[in-house]
Amino acid sequence: MSQDSEMNRREFLKSAARTGAGLAALGGTSFFTKPERIFGANDRVRVAVIGLHGQGWAHVEEYSHIPAVEIAAVCDVDENVLSERLGQMEKMGLKKPATFIDLRKLLEDKSIDAISIATPNHWHSLQAIWGCQAGKDVYVEKPMSHNSWEGRQVVRAAEKYNRIVQHGTNSRSGKAIIEAVQKMRDGLIGEVYLSRGLCYKWRKTIGHTPEEAVPAGVHYDLWTGPAPLKPFTKNRFHYNWHWIWDTGNGDFGNQGIHELDAARWGLGVKFPTRVAAIGAHVMFEDDQQTPNVLNIAYEFTMPDGKKRLLEFEVRHWITNHEAEIGSPAFGGSEIPVALGNTQEPKKRKGPQNSIGNVFYGSKGYLAMNGYDSYKTWLGEDQEPGPQGASGGNNWANFIDCVRSRKKEELNAPIEEGHISCTLLHLGNASYRVGRALQFDPEKQEVIGDEEAARILRDADRGYRAPYVVPEEV
Repeated sequence: MSQDSEMNRREFLKSAARTGAGLAALGGTSFFTKPERIFGANDRVRVAVIGLHGQGWAHVEEYSHIPAVEIAAVCDVDENVLSERLGQMEKMGLKKPATFIDLRKLLEDKSIDAISIATPNHWHSLQAIWGCQAGKDVYVEKPMSHNSWEGRQVVRAAEKYNRIVQHGTNSRSGKAIIEAVQKMRDGLIGEVYLSRGLCYKWRKTIGHTPEEAVPAGVHYDLWTGPAPLKPFTKNRFHYNWHWIWDTGNGDFGNQGIHELDAARWGLGVKFPTRVAAIGAHVMFEDDQQTPNVLNIAYEFTMPDGKKRLLEFEVRHWITNHEAEIGSPAFGGSEIPVALGNTQEPKKRKGPQNSIGNVFYGSKGYLAMNGYDSYKTWLGEDQEPGPQGASGGNNWANFIDCVRSRKKEELNAPIEEGHISCTLLHLGNASYRVGRALQFDPEKQEVIGDEEAARILRDADRGYRAPYVVPEEV
């Protein structure tokens, strides 16, 4: 049984004891010095994928198609998932990677150039900070933070350690979406005063699951990490952690953050001045804590004093299709998935989703359908205008920037991810306290609402030692 790939619980606990205290209390220093690597024309970027159960497997698939990448290591706290994925990688003909259960051990490997994080939301910021401190470049899945304060810490770490850090908001690399934003900047639909993000994604009840013994091969303490350690249930574990406040941010922070980021990007705004949310967990009686219907309104004050508005809606069940988004007219029955290397249309059966954005201007409106297509309607008669459909690859853009060291060429830089995630956290905080919030964009602080301020820092939940996001990175 190798120490890397098949570590038993006793070996794992000994390893954690040796490394835990030092790495979790790093303060403002890196735990080793890694010289900057200069990539030659034939050098491949050695990437480690962290978290393999869901989206992490998409990371493996995407990197496997990029010639400039070697998947040098994988890491997961569920040995069952780790074993399954290793078997799949072998069938794909990929070179066997080094395997780890504890990310901290992986970060000691100086040969790793970059880490690609696809763990649950409550781990994203701490793992990204650890990666920067270890001298690794970082791709971190959305949302890059579980609260807005720790998101600021990631931005500071990326700057302090001069790392390339990409956020997993994939539409930022969609060629048609980039084109649509540019057309709005060029005035195609006139003065853009309102954007509307749509997250209408079919979600069934998760039911109730009892407390039970931790499954064999699952390192549950490490999986829980920064969050409070609570008895194991299936609804607190794989995927359903999205609907529990300690670990997730609801569908607003799951699928919705993609559309929220695009809505803010297209509108041309940063932090809001006012936020108001109302919603509920409707239809089902189950273990879900987050709302499945949510409406949020944001107000932005521009330098010239004008206001711009952003509306966002999460809906979980039967829906119509605003601006044709998700409908057959916009490719709803056969939507081309062109974010990476999968170019074949994906046929949909059963309930359809409406995932996208609508932008309203003085001369017309523009709709984005998912990540890779847009349409416009112009003038009082709403005549069809320019449209486009073309995908991109957020992972390939990240690797290009790792090799070139040109942060300015990142499509989804972590600074932009942090701003969009702050909007996410403000919306959830407004819903949870049941009132509108005033926000100071300069200080990045909620004004005059201590309860909301505590939510924006997970102050009541806290961080469980030794998995603590540091005050000084």
